[in-house]
Amino acid sequence: MLQVENLNYASPPTVLFQRLSVIFTDLVFIYAAKECCRCVQEQKGSRDVLNRPSFVLAVLLLWNFGLLIVDHLHFQYNGFLFGILLLSVSKHLQSQHLQGALLFSILLNLKHIYLYVAPAYGVYLLRSFCFSQDNKDGSIRWRSFSPLRLLALGAIVVSVCALSFGPFIAMGQLPQVLSRLFPFKRGLCHAYWAPNIWALYNILDKILAMLGVRLKLLQEAELPRASMTGGLVQEFQHSVLPSISPSITLVCTLLSVLPAAASIWRRPRGARGFLRCLLLCALGSFMFGWHVHEKAILLAILPLSILAVESREDAGIFLILSTTGHYSLFPLIFTPAELPIKVALMLMFVIFSFIALTKLHSNSGVASLLHPLESVYLLGLIPVAIACEVIFPLSPWQQKLPFLPLLVTSVYCSMGVCYSFLRLYISLLREEERPKQA
Repeated sequence: MLQVENLNYASPPTVLFQRLSVIFTDLVFIYAAKECCRCVQEQKGSRDVLNRPSFVLAVLLLWNFGLLIVDHLHFQYNGFLFGILLLSVSKHLQSQHLQGALLFSILLNLKHIYLYVAPAYGVYLLRSFCFSQDNKDGSIRWRSFSPLRLLALGAIVVSVCALSFGPFIAMGQLPQVLSRLFPFKRGLCHAYWAPNIWALYNILDKILAMLGVRLKLLQEAELPRASMTGGLVQEFQHSVLPSISPSITLVCTLLSVLPAAASIWRRPRGARGFLRCLLLCALGSFMFGWHVHEKAILLAILPLSILAVESREDAGIFLILSTTGHYSLFPLIFTPAELPIKVALMLMFVIFSFIALTKLHSNSGVASLLHPLESVYLLGLIPVAIACEVIFPLSPWQQKLPFLPLLVTSVYCSMGVCYSFLRLYISLLREEERPKQA
């Protein structure tokens, strides 16, 4: 099982080990969900479980559709990793900042994808932990800076990284490790485009290329080979629009998270402000990152569950992001036998999310958490699913355009993810304006 060249090895003991190990490590996620539920405010005197934010949050986390299919059908250990992330977030919500920093340092050395949210941790801990006091207007009090607290944070980060990278440095293998952590030669997009801004950029490039050929403004023979929809993980060149390099994605990602980081530096707004910044960093990196995997959308959906049970506006954003983000994971489970399983699981999760969150925020006086156009967009996932999962496999197009369902799924879902990202930023700007108006 541990021989690298032993490809396609799947003995019954190996499969049993994989399944039991995923189930066992999920205990970390369950404990983290319990700690997060302790951090939300309860409504006193309510006997209906759907009026209890802690119960709704527990179901949204433990019954998360994305984790179920990615870990228990697709087989990965994301639940264990997300458990450490949520446990770290809960420690900050409980004002146990050193424990939260330690957990995040461990998490970052377990899987480097969590670099996405590192800016939120860095700015928040420096602003709200190393500076212990604010002025009356909420601005930073420079004299309250504590060098001892900064040294404590630095010691945690350095010690964890030393344990993790020390052996590789001693054996002279650090360059090999870094080359595998940051595989820039794999291309801008994964074989199946993650539903982000680059999916919209890619489809726009293809549309412009087709129009250029039809209008005889471009010669088809002169265009680069259209390899980005070929199902291969590789570098490619855009046909009409400028090609995107890793440095461009880095700049775009930094620009997308900078306003959120600057916001919690100016006005921290406690651990809830940190959590909102974490979400925007996760989504900004997902939107503009290089070679983003579709499962990375869970990095935003899971923490957003906490805000969704506390705020009506965040609940509406959660419904849009979780529905589109979870549906974008459908191509990971592609065999006909698994179709009814993934459809049933997602329908149950979506129906519960809509019913529970609507009832939880029913005291706001508004019947629906979504605007009419938002509801129309989400209902549009139904014909998209029927076309891609049922009609297309039975059509002759399956042989000529085998990756068309992936393209349609990615592009349609990317619109919902982009919209959710914009709404989260708008809500952040509104929170910044409230103290000024008051």
